[in-house]
Amino acid sequence: MVWSLIRRGRTRYERPTAERPASGLPVPGRCEPGRHVLATERLLLFTPRTRLDVAAALAACADAEAQRWLGTRADRVLPDPGVRRALLEWRPAGDDGRRIPPELAEPYVPEPGGPMLLVCVRRRDLGYAGALELDPRSGETGGWLAPGCRGQGLGTELFGAGTVLGHTHAGLVTVRAGAEPGNTASRTALARAGFAPDRGPRRHTLPDGRVVEAVWHRHDTETASRCRGAPEPASDDEHHRTT
Repeated sequence: MVWSLIRRGRTRYERPTAERPASGLPVPGRCEPGRHVLATERLLLFTPRTRLDVAAALAACADAEAQRWLGTRADRVLPDPGVRRALLEWRPAGDDGRRIPPELAEPYVPEPGGPMLLVCVRRRDLGYAGALELDPRSGETGGWLAPGCRGQGLGTELFGAGTVLGHTHAGLVTVRAGAEPGNTASRTALARAGFAPDRGPRRHTLPDGRVVEAVWHRHDTETASRCRGAPEPASDDEHHRTT
């Protein structure tokens, strides 16, 4: 796992409407304002549509192995293993014929200006597989896989999707990722996804307050572009006011 970018845990939900249905998986290449979708060989990644999508994404990284590297804030971790397993057994709302509780069917609305969060599912069975994040201002990406999806080479696809999201959706020339030196699995996946070693701060503070050693990686392109789901880039004046 590469460090999570979620810090404050602010999310917003709206009731379903005819214009915002809860079912029907997004289609790669059909991004909408504030929402993105892309695919790798074995994964489909999209901006969460429902509270279930967000809960399953968090359940995928709430185990002790993942939290060793992620250090997510205590109020963001689901402590009950049974609840985590149940969430990961669901399929995206409405796509497997089961009716989920109304509170989990509520639509998710991305926080404007915050990191881009994409939940990912396995294309073969639509099972929840993890999540990908990208901060369009700093160019930093992060992500994780559910316990049952680790050790299968999916990390390479996940971080490769992070480069696509940054370069062809957010218009970033450089995408960066940080990890601990001992996080061999993530560092190997980053290298296989085309990331190269980069300079950066030698220490990093995780969301739970732990300070860890850090190594950095980067992925560059000469042909960055933006999709229709990306917000307009901030002006230099606005960027300086917010940094």
